Amino acid sequence: MRRRLRKISAHPIFFAVVGLVLILVLIGGIKALQIKKMTSTPFVMPPATVSSVVVKEEDWPPIFSSVGTISAVQGATVSAELAGTVAEIKFENGGVAKKGDVLVRLDASSEEAQLRSAEAELELARSDLARTRDLATRNVVSKAELDSAESKFKQKEGSVNNMRAMIAKKEVLAPFDGQLGIRQVNVGQMITAGQQVVSLQALDPLYVDFALPQQYLSRLSPGLEVRVHTDVLTGREFVGKLTALNSSVDPVTRNVTLQATIENKDRALRPGMFAKVDVVLPENQKTLVVPGTAISYAPYGDSVFVIEKKKDEKTGKESQILRQQFVRVGEARGDFVSITKGLEPGQTVVAAGVFKLRNGMPVVINNDLAPKPELNPKPADT
Repeated sequence: MRRRLRKISAHPIFFAVVGLVLILVLIGGIKALQIKKMTSTPFVMPPATVSSVVVKEEDWPPIFSSVGTISAVQGATVSAELAGTVAEIKFENGGVAKKGDVLVRLDASSEEAQLRSAEAELELARSDLARTRDLATRNVVSKAELDSAESKFKQKEGSVNNMRAMIAKKEVLAPFDGQLGIRQVNVGQMITAGQQVVSLQALDPLYVDFALPQQYLSRLSPGLEVRVHTDVLTGREFVGKLTALNSSVDPVTRNVTLQATIENKDRALRPGMFAKVDVVLPENQKTLVVPGTAISYAPYGDSVFVIEKKKDEKTGKESQILRQQFVRVGEARGDFVSITKGLEPGQTVVAAGVFKLRNGMPVVINNDLAPKPELNPKPADT
């Protein structure tokens, strides 16, 4: 009786184990079928979304670029011509001076006293000369006495003029119109002859001094347009003219020194500033251009990704595929880069994000949010 009860109670456990095994076998079979189907179906990379641009041909005037220094058309450090003690300073630091304005007055009390004495002696010599001439007309005095009186008068007159010139040199005058710098002397200071007093610079117009290689010399001439940029005024361009070419070439660098003149009406530029200079030639040349973001720069060569249409032989469906094309890059202007070799006008290339692409990759073009490149972007370095 007990054996029957044990046999019956073991049947549910047996059936449960068998059912569990069947479930596991069924699940394993389903998974095996799924894996087999996945491995038999080739994996297709979904197309990436890119922005595009058409390679276009533009007229770019040839430009010779260099770096230079801004200098004043008229500039000088005003100095004292004579030694003396500073009695008065007649200008403000950073102010504007007109030609002939008194900047500094030195103590001239000693020279003024000597001038009064010399003027008194001159008046006496003038009176003696007048009397001597009167007597000479009546033949009372000799010709020698008349000559002596005239010589004495001229000596006294020269002494007076000399003293007046010395007193005038005790005043330091502005030699031309311009902007003053910071004074280098103080009231009561004893200065020597030639000591610097203040810097004076005429700020409009200004010169830009720069140099270019000698092979450009035959294409340069006065009057060419010059564009000047400086890091101090980002995004601003100053336009002037090439005004002078040096008569000789530097035998060490083989460069020729040039000088351009630019306007500076608001006095934003200052002499001594560093400047980037572009000399624009009058002729234009056809140039293939693409945005600088379209270039994939690499040590083994620069390249772009050309977008080409390709038709599937089985399905007949047409898709857009990337082809990596190595190019030779020329100069850059604004957001654009010139291409000297590797592309043709009308080809479509990827405009941005080329670092994440690869050759043969399918793509979809979407230019809705693509930035628009400019030849003269603001700011300049975009």
